[in-house]
Amino acid sequence: MTRLDPHRTTGEAGARIVGGGVGEGPGPDVMSADTLDGNKVITADGEHVGKISDIMLDVRGGRVAYAVLSEGGFLGMGDTLHAIPWNALTLDTAEKCFRVDITAQRIKDDPGFDKDHWPSMADPAWGTELHKYYNRRPYWSAPDTGDLPLGPMDV
Repeated sequence: MTRLDPHRTTGEAGARIVGGGVGEGPGPDVMSADTLDGNKVITADGEHVGKISDIMLDVRGGRVAYAVLSEGGFLGMGDTLHAIPWNALTLDTAEKCFRVDITAQRIKDDPGFDKDHWPSMADPAWGTELHKYYNRRPYWSAPDTGDLPLGPMDV
């Protein structure tokens, strides 16, 4: 069994966690995906660009692949959606938001997609280009940092 290190800062494989906002319950290292839906996203230049509307799982790989940012629109209509690699996000527990290390203009320049025309997120070419846009290594090629050798205390 792998032990979670509460002091670990996740690198290329997952979202980083910062802040001191640790409350009751299972978070912030392990959380329900619906807990994170609706969290605002703040860019490197401090702009609130939208909210997380979906968290996309790589079902075969057993990992979180992307967060979907909903930007613009009114009451869910006319929203532009943007896939953001999970490893490009930082969960700020103190501010209860996600931070992304690119500017608001860079997100706005990404054409995104709408709720009726999603990209094929399992397409490696699409995923590679998306990760390049966010200057991140594709999650499926990140080094595995999770499993530690089993020792007598892990059984």
